[in-house]
Amino acid sequence: MKRCFFILSFFITLVVQSQDIHKHQLWDDLLQAFVNDDGLVNYAAFKTKEAELDLYLSQLNKQYQPTQFTKAQKKAYLINAYNAYTIKLILKHYPIKSIKDIGGFLENPFKIKFAQLGEKTYSLDQIEKDMLLEMGDPRVHFAVNCASFSCPSLSNKAYVADELNLQLELASQKFINSDKNSIKQNQLKLSKIFKWYSSDFEAHSGSVIRFIQNYYSGRLSSDADLEYLNYSWALNKQ
Repeated sequence: MKRCFFILSFFITLVVQSQDIHKHQLWDDLLQAFVNDDGLVNYAAFKTKEAELDLYLSQLNKQYQPTQFTKAQKKAYLINAYNAYTIKLILKHYPIKSIKDIGGFLENPFKIKFAQLGEKTYSLDQIEKDMLLEMGDPRVHFAVNCASFSCPSLSNKAYVADELNLQLELASQKFINSDKNSIKQNQLKLSKIFKWYSSDFEAHSGSVIRFIQNYYSGRLSSDADLEYLNYSWALNKQ
């Protein structure tokens, strides 16, 4: 009888843990505490809770089982991992003026391998370009945050599989219609994200303009002039 009870308890524990993996509750709590509605981060205050961030990153590391995740679970997991590890990178070197200050003149901070997921260590670029973008959804460009003013704003809610499509739609709409772009029918002045990753938007919608049209209320000319704005790498701090 005791053996049966133990097996049942162990099974229930596994079920609960598998459900909790994808809630990202600890990360959500940290975001709510230190990120405002404009996506700006109180890094100085976040630094006082770095141990809690480390705990969340440890959970991500131990729970990385991509073959057992649904596509939505994997995508939400990787978005949260990218954003949480970016915060960790900033806190490790804080105070700094820009993420570009990390690594010195010769080392790109986005190519530093420090993010532990399962048995491997990844760079932020590998998480974004080799894992997330390989899933074929260009909306993730507006969900991952590079700790800079010109990046799409960091959401103060964790991404979760059950709400992921809506969250990505809102993130895309928010960024495209923000002051980080200037959009008129015959002239678009856009974030360089649309230049750097143009192939992702073209693969999805046929062109950058057609992709933007999905989230812009006005009518855009298919041959509108495209211009790309300067990109600020200043730290996205409060």
